[in-house]
Amino acid sequence: MKRFFDLIVAFAGLILFSPLFVLVIVAIKLDSDGPVFFRQERVGKGFRPFVLYKFRTMVRNAPNLGGPLTMPRDPRITRIGSLLRKAKVDELPQLFNVMRGDMSLVGPRPEVPHYVEQYRTDFEEILQVRPGITDLASIKYRDEHALLATASNPEELYCRDILPDKIRLAKEYVSKSSFFFDLTVIVRTILILFASTRKSSTALDPRGCR
Repeated sequence: MKRFFDLIVAFAGLILFSPLFVLVIVAIKLDSDGPVFFRQERVGKGFRPFVLYKFRTMVRNAPNLGGPLTMPRDPRITRIGSLLRKAKVDELPQLFNVMRGDMSLVGPRPEVPHYVEQYRTDFEEILQVRPGITDLASIKYRDEHALLATASNPEELYCRDILPDKIRLAKEYVSKSSFFFDLTVIVRTILILFASTRKSSTALDPRGCR
């Protein structure tokens, strides 16, 4: 049931958002030099690696031009990228990951290999299911950038407090996973997106926590 639901919704979403995809692709190419899509290796169900897709929101070679955190008004974020982040439109290409079977609509957010190896015991439990586009941590930390912006050492706060809590929430999802629970997570995610699109998101370089 879950996989069938994922395929139907992802396929419908790709058709529905296809005009938006075209507009975003053109806007990204006109706004800055570089590829349209951001690609990064993540770890999926059963520790199987896959390539995650997003729309590119930062300048070319952004990791080499600044620190590991991207905060609001970070100069590396492009003009179009800022808008895409606020509305979470940069996440839409992950619908292709859902169609391919790499991801689900709802599930623990996929992590990079570094974090998975660092917390391998935890991920042995978490990666019993497909990672997802949204989950409990996505809802709780929708305003993660605001929390990090108040810290004297944002990276330390993320590695010490936020990441372990995200792992806890991922385990909670696995223990409660059901079709009905997925529907409640989707509804809560949609409500949050409508309520807080004015705020931008924060990303952490996968090599940040040691």
